[in-house]
Amino acid sequence: MQTELPHGDGDPCRLPSAGHVLSVAELNRLARQTLESRFPLLWVGGELSNLTRAPSGHLYFTLKDAQAQVRCTMWRNRAQLLPFRPENGMRVEARALVTLYEMRGDFQLGIEALRQAGVGNLFEAFVRLKDRLAGEGLFDAALKRALPRYPRRIGVVTSPAAAAWHDVLATLRRRAPHLEVVLYPAPVQGEAARTRLAEAVRVASARAAMDGIDLLLLVRGGGGIEDLWAFNDENLARAIRACPVPVVSGIGHETDFTIADFAADLRAATPTGAAELASAGYHEACARITSLGRTLSAALHYRLDTLAQRIDRAALRLVHPRERLAVAHERTARLGVRLAAAMSRRLERLHARNEQLSLRLETRRPDIDREAERCARLANRLVLAADRLIDRHRAHLAGLAAHLQHLAPHAVLARGYSITRDAQGHILRTSAGVSSGEKVSVELATGRLHATVNSTDA
Repeated sequence: MQTELPHGDGDPCRLPSAGHVLSVAELNRLARQTLESRFPLLWVGGELSNLTRAPSGHLYFTLKDAQAQVRCTMWRNRAQLLPFRPENGMRVEARALVTLYEMRGDFQLGIEALRQAGVGNLFEAFVRLKDRLAGEGLFDAALKRALPRYPRRIGVVTSPAAAAWHDVLATLRRRAPHLEVVLYPAPVQGEAARTRLAEAVRVASARAAMDGIDLLLLVRGGGGIEDLWAFNDENLARAIRACPVPVVSGIGHETDFTIADFAADLRAATPTGAAELASAGYHEACARITSLGRTLSAALHYRLDTLAQRIDRAALRLVHPRERLAVAHERTARLGVRLAAAMSRRLERLHARNEQLSLRLETRRPDIDREAERCARLANRLVLAADRLIDRHRAHLAGLAAHLQHLAPHAVLARGYSITRDAQGHILRTSAGVSSGEKVSVELATGRLHATVNSTDA
């Protein structure tokens, strides 16, 4: 048989029967499930002790009062959201889940949130104001302005008696001693601080152009949430956003967050951090100039060393003019000997070549007398052949002329023939070409007749 133990959410947790033997692991698992189902998420108040910060970021501690104590575990993802640094002996209120660590059977609390005792209402008011202003877009990243790299003058809103003011001055004297600082005094703690801080920021905004400031610091040293409450004011947040120059907040320690931090253009962990951010450009410039100076010095030394080496090498190559002339004279003499030898060899080769060509010319030289006699014989033969050719052509030409003379028109007319033409000068070959009464001309071997046609016969 099994007995059912109802969960808080109505889902029963089954317990074994009396005769069933459980393992230790099963027992611890059932105990954990029973605890987690029966106890809702709740607030527990007590004093911190045996606090251990693991390298992983988890927090392990004991929450105790005068009569009892309980082990607590806060995982890293929750611990890193704490707005303060837990310390032994601190009174806190923990939002916890009751559970049991099965491996050792230890009853413990799983801590979801932690706040300092007595400030629960303040913390809730802080969260509500933060959520409301964030909903209005007052903390939007798009509204954040970049800090001037080289500010000319810095305004500081803080109390002149506060340690934060002296920390800022000391930091600026160390990092940018030339930078001028304008103080806009205001109390940083107490009931009057809320309105006085907002008023000081408004005064700095109104006088920014006149005072020549282009960056404003809002700073205060560390403290509890009550000490820093003046910086969780809505009017102060709106004054920061309305400021015409960028605002850097440096309030409390690294774990302290205020509404002014969210409203500022940039948050520094401490007042000293705010001064460091304001002078970062000058500090980096000084470091850069120092680095460039070292680089320039090293480059100059390297250049000088290089030039010295070049001078040393040039000095090794430097020779006295007398020695240079002696070397040149020796070299000229050697070149003269080489030139004479080369010219001699060249002349010998040319002489041998000339003799060779002379021999070839001698073997191929023609017999001029014989060739002259041959040319005379050929000339006589040419003259005789030309005369015979001319005689043949002359006889042929005479025959052609006689034949042509025999066929000439005047020779025909001399044999008693005539040529008759009409009035237009056309030669008449038949009587049909003229009619009676038409004039004609008759060409004879000697002279011409003009006549008129009386009649024609076909």
